[in-house]
Amino acid sequence: MAKPGRLGVGIIGAGKVGAVLGAALRAAEHAVVGVSAVSDASRERAETLLPGVPVLEIQDIVERAELVLLAVPDDALGGLVEGLAKLGAWQPGQLVAHTSGRFGVGVLHPVRAAGAVPLALHPAMTFTGMSLDLTRLLDCTFGVTADAAMLPIAQALVVEMGAEPVVIAEGDRTIYHAALAHGSNHLVTLVAQASQLLAEVGVEAPDRMLGPLLRATLENALASGETALTGPVARGDAGTVEAHARALREHDGGTGGDVLAAYLAMARATATRAEGRGLLKPDQADNIRIALEGTDDDGPA
Repeated sequence: MAKPGRLGVGIIGAGKVGAVLGAALRAAEHAVVGVSAVSDASRERAETLLPGVPVLEIQDIVERAELVLLAVPDDALGGLVEGLAKLGAWQPGQLVAHTSGRFGVGVLHPVRAAGAVPLALHPAMTFTGMSLDLTRLLDCTFGVTADAAMLPIAQALVVEMGAEPVVIAEGDRTIYHAALAHGSNHLVTLVAQASQLLAEVGVEAPDRMLGPLLRATLENALASGETALTGPVARGDAGTVEAHARALREHDGGTGGDVLAAYLAMARATATRAEGRGLLKPDQADNIRIALEGTDDDGPA
């Protein structure tokens, strides 16, 4: 016997996020009634994670679904919602949830105007689009935004997928998403840059060298915050910071590059935050800044 409150779910966008969340909702005994998939990769993903679910046109999915999950790129979301509203596709009482981190429920105003219920359910996780993501959901939080009366519905859907809902105010969505992108996306860039430098000086397996260091650093930072900071900036070792920056400039042929730019920006930010939290004395922080100014892309200050 089906659980009470089971919904017919339509997935618009069988990308890495949509297909996985559709599979998670299906595992919670909701019925996935249709999925949209345009590319060969998305069709294959739908077949793998949502076997037996028909691939349908978007308007047909909206017509059949009690819960529509919009898993499309941020820049496409508003136009898609508006376009479906002009076609009269949204139905009174229908639940319409998007997975964008940037937007709250404001972007779904045409949904609200049609009498449907807007929800924002953003998983704070990076997705591979494979079944292993379903296990990762169990250790994942979602940034949830909804009208106060509808918030329990949004929270319940997240809990059914095995994750933890965290309420984000409508006006805070962009900062919330910037925080996640800054931490996750830029971490990838930093790791890639460090790996590149190690490979170029002959380290055959940069991942093996960086892995234990970065995992320990991340665990310490999450557990202890900025008190876990180590290294030359935290020690006020301006000479080493200057040597690093000069070596990076020489490595790039004296022209500077993305690694040097990132090093300078992060060293300055680290010095400012370390000084603000009393980890560096003011004169130590000033010495770090002076060392960096002498090796900036624009030359000596």
